[in-house]
Amino acid sequence: MPRNLEQPDHKYRERVYRIVRRIPQGRVMTYGQIAYMLGEGYTPRTVGFVMHGSDDLTPWHRVINSQGRCSTGGIVLPSDKQQRMLEREGIKFDASGRCDLEKALWRPRGSPPRKEVMKARTKLYRR
Repeated sequence: MPRNLEQPDHKYRERVYRIVRRIPQGRVMTYGQIAYMLGEGYTPRTVGFVMHGSDDLTPWHRVINSQGRCSTGGIVLPSDKQQRMLEREGIKFDASGRCDLEKALWRPRGSPPRKEVMKARTKLYRR
């Protein structure tokens, strides 16, 4: 039976939060990277949906999009809050608002290399 991805269940939310709480200060993960870790049927969009409801124990600001940019502009006030929080942790952004994912991306032990995650992401969006 397919999951209703617009309304992720409590267990799904907790799985996302558990991953995000492990991201070390000064590092980031992408929505797609987390979706890939969760497995078939989960998308970067559902991870983003869950992150909007995160609690104070979850470092939501350490989750960014696959281009290395913050995606909270229309949701969080002030619109540059996420980027400023990451800059305080030592992550540098260029003039266009991108960070260098090769330097900033956190890969939990045992997670697939970025190239494999990007291949899976391409498949995801072909559906």
